Amino acid sequence: MTVLAIVGLKREAAIVAGPQVVPVIAGNSGILRQRIQGALDSQVRGIISIGIAGALSPQLEAGDCVIASTVIAKDARFDTDNGWTAQLRRALPDPRVAPIAGVDRIAATVEEKATLFKQTGADAADMESHIAAGVAKESGLPFAALRVISDRADHTLPPAALAAMKPNGGIALGRVLRSIAFRPTQIPALMRTSRESEKAFKALVRCRDVLGPGLGFPG
Repeated sequence: MTVLAIVGLKREAAIVAGPQVVPVIAGNSGILRQRIQGALDSQVRGIISIGIAGALSPQLEAGDCVIASTVIAKDARFDTDNGWTAQLRRALPDPRVAPIAGVDRIAATVEEKATLFKQTGADAADMESHIAAGVAKESGLPFAALRVISDRADHTLPPAALAAMKPNGGIALGRVLRSIAFRPTQIPALMRTSRESEKAFKALVRCRDVLGPGLGFPG
């Protein structure tokens, strides 16, 4: 039995990999569907979207855990598996169970986050959950989503942070440095983003340790 863990970053994949868990990674949502489909085999029993996310709700802080009750995309809505979601909720300390928005590009500014919050009612947003949910539905597999907040709703991401992600989930250090050189005034915001991301990654490690093999998959 294996569970596919859908992530956008290599660092997320390294955290969640383990017994009964196969990470599927793509920093570019355009190729993620193909990679998930390519990872499906007879041993796969479920699909979970897991990693960091941006907050849409002003009530959330960096490091808070959000378990998806539903995933809301531009033209679709996906319910999560009741049993798996309940197991995640029981296992994790003080999680928030709420809708998560799936987006094709990062909601980077305070204004973009506020608009998305108003349109969807979702508490958080990421670029993988809606794609993973769609493949799970097509394949008849249980789906769950667990995301840890890495940037608050009242924070705008600096340009260097947006330039960082490679299509393979790695970090494009050269692009980050060029962005800083071109706009050094973003350094304080970039340092804040780094601190909050570290808090999120540490929380993700704790979630992984608590959930154990199969990331809480029931049965």
